[in-house]
Amino acid sequence: MIRFILLQNRAGKTRLAKYYAPIPEAEKRKLEYEIHRLVVNRDPKHTNLVEYRTYKVIYRRYAGLFFSMCIDVSDNELVLLEAIHLFVEILDHYFENVCELDLVFNFHKVYLILDEFICGGEIQETAKKVILERLAELDKIIT
Repeated sequence: MIRFILLQNRAGKTRLAKYYAPIPEAEKRKLEYEIHRLVVNRDPKHTNLVEYRTYKVIYRRYAGLFFSMCIDVSDNELVLLEAIHLFVEILDHYFENVCELDLVFNFHKVYLILDEFICGGEIQETAKKVILERLAELDKIIT
């Protein structure tokens, strides 16, 4: 199960945080700080997998953003690594060459995309085409 998803820039500013397990607010801030320190200071030659407490953190860096997912020890790391890449591809297609400002000013759309993709800490849909079609339908309803 995915415990949480974080999108953070190189300076440590959290741009998106989605928690699928109950965590107190004070603990969330501490957790975000610790995860940022773990992934930013890692050598790019190392794997994109870090053990954190009793979980594993899978992360990827795209431009100036770190996409991190905390998962259970028994979950498949490669599936989640591909899920991060799929999420970035969907964001890139939806926002037409996504940048950090798109995530900041359209955070509600980013959460919508994430909810179409992951529900309750489990991946629900892996077909990029299906997710983008659903998002197009939702855009028609909204406008």
